[in-house]
Amino acid sequence: MKANAYRSHEIIPASELILRNDGTLYHLGIGAEDVGDHIIIVGDPERVEMVSSYFDRIHRKIASREFVVHTGEFKGRTFTVVSTGIGIDNVDIVLQEIDAAANINLSERTVNPSLRSLEIVRIGTCGALRADIEPGTFIASSHAIAIDGVPYSYDISFEEDELDLLAAVRQAFPTLAHHSGLYAVHGNQDLMARIGFDMVKGITYTANGFYGPQGRTLRVASTVEPMIVAMQDFRWNKLPFTNFEMECAGIYAAGAMLGHKALTVCTALANRVKKEFHNHPSASIKALVEQVLERY
Repeated sequence: MKANAYRSHEIIPASELILRNDGTLYHLGIGAEDVGDHIIIVGDPERVEMVSSYFDRIHRKIASREFVVHTGEFKGRTFTVVSTGIGIDNVDIVLQEIDAAANINLSERTVNPSLRSLEIVRIGTCGALRADIEPGTFIASSHAIAIDGVPYSYDISFEEDELDLLAAVRQAFPTLAHHSGLYAVHGNQDLMARIGFDMVKGITYTANGFYGPQGRTLRVASTVEPMIVAMQDFRWNKLPFTNFEMECAGIYAAGAMLGHKALTVCTALANRVKKEFHNHPSASIKALVEQVLERY
């Protein structure tokens, strides 16, 4: 995915770039000094503290709503870990404001003449979509699909592999094909080679909900549940569907259009095919965090 048009040198109006009284960005409360070149994204606000506990020093902690931001040093480099909460609507806020802090002069409301390209890694949890992926397995998302349609709000175009995957998904899954917001997007291969090289790789379904949209039936039957069975036979360029989660596709889309590198790695807490759940989820999350930090 790539952006077709960017704002040039004109001043960005106050209604579009909303700032707090202290000059920081409206939702996250961050400025340029709060954004390292290495970004770690988590969903759970409480997980920010767990990740930053590995830092050699922490420069700043910010908390606002579900958005918690810690910036500090790890092995001589500046890292920022931020929570998004759940869902791509929140991802849109977080990625746009991280980019604004890095690439917009907030006091002058103009785009910086020299732009920073950030590395963004989401460390998350997911549900495995293959019977042979045991709970506790680390999964790196080569590609992701979603139906939220958020990227279509921007002037973007898709790359050839993304269009090819999208066509294959539409043909294989009529339940998804009727969604006008359906899209496909790929992650960054440099980050994959550095961080996710030995993890299970495949296509992630970024769902727009946790229960019905991920095939869970409590009291009302989910129409997505039968699709989990159909996903077992799907292959595109030898890649299978590997997992459900709720943020990956939005991070890949926003990262690509804004000129950043992005990768999602998750630990599978559940196997949705065998209906199993991890016995020690916290330990698996901690192990993934440690592995990412060592490789990042």
